Amino acid sequence: MERPTQPVIPVEPKKTTTSLIEKATGTIQGFSPVNKIHQHLCAFHFYADDMNRQVEAHHYCGHQNEELRQCLIYDSPESDARLIGLEYIISEELFLTLPDAEKPLWHTHEYEVKSGVLFMPSVPGTLQRKDLEKICNTYGKTIHFWQVDKGDNLPLGIPQVMMALTRDGQLYESLAQDVEKRYGLSFEKERENRAYMEGLKHGIHPLANAAGKGLKTVLRETDCKPGAGARVFV
Repeated sequence: MERPTQPVIPVEPKKTTTSLIEKATGTIQGFSPVNKIHQHLCAFHFYADDMNRQVEAHHYCGHQNEELRQCLIYDSPESDARLIGLEYIISEELFLTLPDAEKPLWHTHEYEVKSGVLFMPSVPGTLQRKDLEKICNTYGKTIHFWQVDKGDNLPLGIPQVMMALTRDGQLYESLAQDVEKRYGLSFEKERENRAYMEGLKHGIHPLANAAGKGLKTVLRETDCKPGAGARVFV
């Protein structure tokens, strides 16, 4: 699929003064929320309304507790990677408490884990599988802000709900082979190593994964009715 041509946006290279300021503030300030990030997961997402639009997604995650993880999503693991979205990962137990209207926004991780396509770069298989046993029984809610697959130079448009793979034949073979080559791994071999893993205790909820339908975020105009004494910006 040919990507549309994007206008070249002039960008000024980072100045030495900016680097010095960053170094100074980095020494003085604390970064507790970011410092909680403890793992790097690589997987694939597709737009909830278009499975043909698939992107490589590098998750940098931290535990809030045993039931919730928060992940920043980048388009690569490189130092100049673009922050393209975020994902919340919750336990099956928490997912089941969500209102039915909310459940379609969440996707399962069972197939991703058991098929081998979700992995932790550079982490030995025996070690990463201990944690993936837990992720196998979770649900995720993902929003992407930057449509890098279109070649956008900035995070343009409306944030979109993303979904994850749920069965064989969905992931583009070229995308899979590219990642396998770069990271020196075999999804098929890892699938065999994870065959022992158990899936969701209550099975995949029928409302999860967009309930098997397309799901698109749209912008809708509506009346803005300020409350008493509220300021109105026009």
